[in-house]
Amino acid sequence: MKKRLTALFEGRVQGVGFRLNAHRTAAGYEVTGTVRNLPDGRVELVAEGEEKELKAFLEGIAESPLGNYVRHREEAWEEAAAPGFKSFRIVE
Repeated sequence: MKKRLTALFEGRVQGVGFRLNAHRTAAGYEVTGTVRNLPDGRVELVAEGEEKELKAFLEGIAESPLGNYVRHREEAWEEAAAPGFKSFRIVE
């Protein structure tokens, strides 16, 4: 059963290539969704996939060089919405 993860990243996450890094990292996992900057300085990532794959994706972001810029991460999990995302993309 697919899940939807909404993760909010706080720290020095804007202006350092965080969204691009998340997009590149997503290519290595079976996940779809979006990543975008928020006006308050955080980055929002919304991803869908199998729970195990989503957790591995988050770990991939945390282990990347930009993971060091994250001071705090908040997660919310729910069932995936239909019809879901077609790919993983950066939202401007």
